[in-house]
Amino acid sequence: MEKVKIALTKGRLAEESIKVFEAIGLKFSAYKEDSRKLILPSDCGRYEIILVKALDVATYVENGAADIGIAGKDTLLEANANVFELVDLGFGKCHFAVAGQGGFDLNRAIKLSVATKYPRVATQFFQEKGKQIETIKLNGSVELAPLVGLSDVIVDIVETGRTLKENGLEVIESMYPISARLVVNKAGYKTKSETLQPFVEQVKEAVSVTKG
Repeated sequence: MEKVKIALTKGRLAEESIKVFEAIGLKFSAYKEDSRKLILPSDCGRYEIILVKALDVATYVENGAADIGIAGKDTLLEANANVFELVDLGFGKCHFAVAGQGGFDLNRAIKLSVATKYPRVATQFFQEKGKQIETIKLNGSVELAPLVGLSDVIVDIVETGRTLKENGLEVIESMYPISARLVVNKAGYKTKSETLQPFVEQVKEAVSVTKG
């Protein structure tokens, strides 16, 4: 029997995901936070985790290298992957926001420069508001950009807002809520329906019990 491959990102998302799997009786004793292994079998041998970068989860699932993936809604929006998003797992909650220095008026800015790790998300958000922007793609701490004049504002994920506050920035406008989502390969969800659909339903039930 072909193994079901689940793409995860190391860290909190993987740990929370494994808790959900354990709730439905699926154990991964081989998973250790400090391990360097990238492919980890389930105890039953029918599933395996593949550990990938957050931004790559959707790519692995879309192209069939993984049947299932768990990633934050932020990375799914940026990747714009052609996958089925089936379950909001309810953990990893935060939100996208436009942030900048106090008093900055988005509506008065004629040409807006936006620093972000998420250029696609930022562009789409402002296009929906009828505003053209110049996006500046950064990989590091985007909070620095408005402080040194690299950009007018930033688009980033915000959890507590502490990092913004400590750097003299504030949320100007909230954008989209974010949490971890379970996604599946579209073709695989049909061809492996006998395995994948019951798995997804079990996860949904486990999540609803946790939320309830």
